[in-house]
Amino acid sequence: MAKSSSLSVRVVEGRALPAKDVSGSSDPYCLVKVDDEVVARTATVWRSLGPFWGEEYTVHLPLDFHQLAFYVLDEDTVGHDDIIGKISLSREAITADPRGIDSWINLSRVDPDAEVQGEICLSVQMLEDGRGRCLRCHVLQARDLAPRDISGTSDPFARVFWGSQSLETSTIKKTRFPHWDEVLELREMPGAPSPLRVELWDWDMVGKNDFLGMVEFSPKTLQQKPPNGWFRLLPFPRAEEDSGGNLGALRVKVRLIEDRVLPSQCYQPLMELLMESVQGPAEEDTASPLALLEELTFGDCRQDLATKLVKLFLGRGLAGRFLDYLTRREVARTMDPNTLFRSNSLASKSMEQFMKLVGMPYLHEVLKPVISRVFEEKKYMELDPCKMDLGRTRKATYPIKLLLGLKEIMAETSPGLSTLGPGHILASSVYAAGKWVWGAPLTFCSSQQDVKYLAISGFLFLRFFAPAILTPKLFDLRDQHGDPQTSRSLLLLAKVTHRNLGQQLGQGKELWMAPLHPFLLQSVSRVRDFLDRLVDVDGDEEAGVPARALFPPSAIVREGYLLKRKEEPAGLATRFAFKKRYVWLSGETLSFSKSPEWQMRHSIPVSHIRAVERVDEGAFQLPHVMQVVTQDGTGAPHTTYLQCKNVNELNQWLSALRKASAPNPDKLAACHPGAFRSARWTCCLQAERSGEGAGRTAGSALPARQSAGVPLPLKLLEDSNMDTALEADTGACPEVLARQRAAAARLLEVLADLDRAHEEFQQQERGKAALGPLGP
Repeated sequence: MAKSSSLSVRVVEGRALPAKDVSGSSDPYCLVKVDDEVVARTATVWRSLGPFWGEEYTVHLPLDFHQLAFYVLDEDTVGHDDIIGKISLSREAITADPRGIDSWINLSRVDPDAEVQGEICLSVQMLEDGRGRCLRCHVLQARDLAPRDISGTSDPFARVFWGSQSLETSTIKKTRFPHWDEVLELREMPGAPSPLRVELWDWDMVGKNDFLGMVEFSPKTLQQKPPNGWFRLLPFPRAEEDSGGNLGALRVKVRLIEDRVLPSQCYQPLMELLMESVQGPAEEDTASPLALLEELTFGDCRQDLATKLVKLFLGRGLAGRFLDYLTRREVARTMDPNTLFRSNSLASKSMEQFMKLVGMPYLHEVLKPVISRVFEEKKYMELDPCKMDLGRTRKATYPIKLLLGLKEIMAETSPGLSTLGPGHILASSVYAAGKWVWGAPLTFCSSQQDVKYLAISGFLFLRFFAPAILTPKLFDLRDQHGDPQTSRSLLLLAKVTHRNLGQQLGQGKELWMAPLHPFLLQSVSRVRDFLDRLVDVDGDEEAGVPARALFPPSAIVREGYLLKRKEEPAGLATRFAFKKRYVWLSGETLSFSKSPEWQMRHSIPVSHIRAVERVDEGAFQLPHVMQVVTQDGTGAPHTTYLQCKNVNELNQWLSALRKASAPNPDKLAACHPGAFRSARWTCCLQAERSGEGAGRTAGSALPARQSAGVPLPLKLLEDSNMDTALEADTGACPEVLARQRAAAARLLEVLADLDRAHEEFQQQERGKAALGPLGP
């Protein structure tokens, strides 16, 4: 049973930050660190003391991580960025509440001596001879030390203290992964037993040495269980300085998800049960196991359920049937047409998630030219008299022209919906909803003809286009957030997009939008025509159809310069093995050349990709490296290593490669997070090159019920009063209740089998732990 843990992190916003610039403001951004390793960086919000980021990350973690930290910095164009403050959250604090953390937390000051990272490997023995007791400390190596020199490395040495005795190792120059393999012996002096302290320092020729971290062991630990293994470095103990809120606060959302994944065959009954739900007749929709899952999940759990179900059905080629099933239920249960696809139902959340997964190329094609124009031209745009700057030119024609360009792009992409392209991808995501809203199941359509357009445009514009216009950074439309004026322009553009059908014009609080009303009324017929064409696409999917790629084969998903190397070539130094290459990723190939204009390209078929994962920094002593594991026609594995400029670029390439290779069969369940160098793996020191890795991949088996973020209240399923509750909530008739009871029984049986499988694997693991490690 594979184990892994991941953090769901959202950096929401900051408030009351101190001014770091002479203008009386700051340009804040946030770094996210796990055990002092940077895993994410937000965009910079320019000239703001109350920045809003709203950026979300999923960070895959080692099982033994200790701390999560958020650092807020002020970006400077000249010199080093100023550190504003930080927040530190221990693993215990995160896991104290199963729902995670969602709150404002005051920033605390950053002490340079406390900013340590890395681990040290020690083996300690307590010996006795005729002269008394002796402590033998074998200092083997250290890893992932903090870089203290301008070269990005350090010159580390270790200093060992026991009582009044101290000894030092030699200094290893220019490395963050030193190997000493030195034995230091210290004699016990008269007096009370003393603790053992091992400090690491960075040697400097000029000035004082820089502290890198320390570990300390009590006399009781030395006597009963002498240290032997890897130990995390700690800062010097000192009282935590409370800033009292003077440095501002940060609002964050953090939730730890721990996965215990069984072999894939254990999940086959559950997957078959879910497939039957969407392939059954419409009259059984309310009595399917999938319907029960929806009724028993709320809030974040329902969001997680929607995300996992969309990926599951998309991988099986049944996304259309799944959305069709959810839409039938949504339409059947909706009494007020104004709330159709606007609630937090499983249908609306699944539709939103599907559009994010599949419709992103279309979103980029439609919005990127308009968004780029707003960012680059930086024209003043304002309609609200209360916000107008009387010293600047203000015209309403600028947003009208921009919107006209947006509508023209949409009109140009909609006629070609019958071919596989961005328009078709978006059409497939709304087809299931459209064919039911356009058809007879909507009983209120006869008296309110606009309902079908309002329902579809509701989630298409409000949940798809508008969020991307408001925050283009979160949809990869821009690398950074806009300045205050650009953000205001985007907000006005999003407000106009909301009024896509001209409903309730002239009503409400924003009467200053009146100059745009003529344009909006003229656009109503074009939007309706666009929606008609979008929904008129043939979206039928047959059972058993292979999973479809998320990107069109010829479309360029991502491109740019990266550093590339193949597997360890004999006799080639690591520093010179990485070559700068221009990289293209399409739906079919991953290609490399010396420059964009270079005619000769080396390509890897996307269908050959078996895993795409991060690589430990210690493998090449380089950050932001990922590996692409492929398998050629003969079945031989090959690994290509790619280094990105920063963690944001790394995450973007990882996401793009994983989506492009999503339909590939025979994905690897595990791989090595290190590299095979000098006849052994850097991560586990195994000498067998073909040995299975210990790190679970992103494409491994579906997580189990306990880890999927969908806690099922089984007592509710087993409760004898469930019939009364369902009848009161849904008005179900006895026949429907009987089918619901049968579905609940089948679901309980499958989940009980999974529980038993988990217990069996846990017993096996406990047995292995009781036997202890075999061999040296």
